[in-house]
Amino acid sequence: MSEFLSMAKRTAVSTIPVQPGKFIPLSVLDRAMQHNIIRVVFYYRKFDKMVQLHESISETLNAFPNITGRLMMRSGEEEKWVLKCNDAGLRVIEAKVKGSVDEWLRDVDREKEFKLAHWEPMPADPYFWSPFYLQITEFEGGGAAIGLSCTHLLADPIAATLFIRAWADMSAFAGKMLSPPHVHPLPLRTPLDKNPHNPHQTHACAGRLIEHYKLRTRQNQSPSHISPAKQTATITLLFPDEVVRRCMLMAQTVPCGGGPFEALVGLFWTRITKAKKVGLMDLVVGFDARKVLGLDKGFFGNCMVYNKVPWNKGSMDFEDEDLLSESAMAITNVMKGTDRESVIGLIEWLEQNNGQSAGSNVLFDGRDSLLVCANLEELDSYSACFGGHFEPPVHVSYYIEPDVGPVNHRLVIILPSPGTGPLSRTVMVTLPEDEVGVLMEDQLIQQLSPSVKMMMRV
Repeated sequence: MSEFLSMAKRTAVSTIPVQPGKFIPLSVLDRAMQHNIIRVVFYYRKFDKMVQLHESISETLNAFPNITGRLMMRSGEEEKWVLKCNDAGLRVIEAKVKGSVDEWLRDVDREKEFKLAHWEPMPADPYFWSPFYLQITEFEGGGAAIGLSCTHLLADPIAATLFIRAWADMSAFAGKMLSPPHVHPLPLRTPLDKNPHNPHQTHACAGRLIEHYKLRTRQNQSPSHISPAKQTATITLLFPDEVVRRCMLMAQTVPCGGGPFEALVGLFWTRITKAKKVGLMDLVVGFDARKVLGLDKGFFGNCMVYNKVPWNKGSMDFEDEDLLSESAMAITNVMKGTDRESVIGLIEWLEQNNGQSAGSNVLFDGRDSLLVCANLEELDSYSACFGGHFEPPVHVSYYIEPDVGPVNHRLVIILPSPGTGPLSRTVMVTLPEDEVGVLMEDQLIQQLSPSVKMMMRV
């Protein structure tokens, strides 16, 4: 903590009291994510004063009673998490750091970045615990970082970004929120969604999605599958527009309807499997289901859905020139097949089985042969501009982590990248430390030559 000159903690509350006795029930997709946390860090070069930010935080919280509320377990036929909207407030950490934001970014790693997004684990009784933490870090030599950390139980990365953007709107547009949040239940099946000949029939893709969540539950209940935890590292790679186009051409994603996500995930799936020196790593891909469910972009909660990519060729043959295109095709088929019908089917199955996955970690189960890839390429992070006191962010980082550790996890997050063309992407890769160096020496990675934004310390 030697870089930090000062650090203070306070509680921000809304300016308009919430209606007494209000509770927000959590959905089955919320409960499926309860064993994970999210960290987001926005970096800004231009920064003047904190006064306007302090005022706009409280005004922003008027629209986010789920952020100022507290978790509690409601008893009944079955115990379920609910959020009590009691205006308990948002924990805010204010810090000052030596140097400038550019100097920090030149020497940043996973451990240092976590210091910009304060987090306190959920205690046994969470009633007085804040499920959201906001950290404002001012750099002595110029610039600022805004970090948000929260339990995945209440928000996915899209919802976390929505809050930062709403706060930025309130600061930049004199109290006007351009992207207000919406809190409501997940959609139910409509008559148009049902098979008129067999309304209880399960869609084939829904069946595969449900089987994946069932498998995650069974594996979490069996501790014998857990491998000894390894020290992890995170690297951030920037893929400019022309490099992504080359990757898509190599992966042949355009003819099969894929895009940058499918090509880049195919690339890292095959390269990480090769670096680990195993025949095949299980791949799970996740995406934001708001669009397929017909939900507004302002839906606040969890709407990320994860599905396993089947591979029917046994082990991967790294001498096969078609390996990248075949892996990208398998990923594309899963992404295209995970449609409204399958997601609705999963929601119904979880409801009927009392949120069966709620006691399990559907993302990270401790196995040493699992790779998770999250599609966040449509996030609008770089529009979070706080007006005269800030320019648009120069960089944004996202982390999805198990809430207890150490737990083995390998994660690839595909993010937007600012200012280098419509197909440019930022890729954050979290792996055991010994695999990072091997990955970066891979011939195909070196051939594409992405820019390194963040690397582990040696």
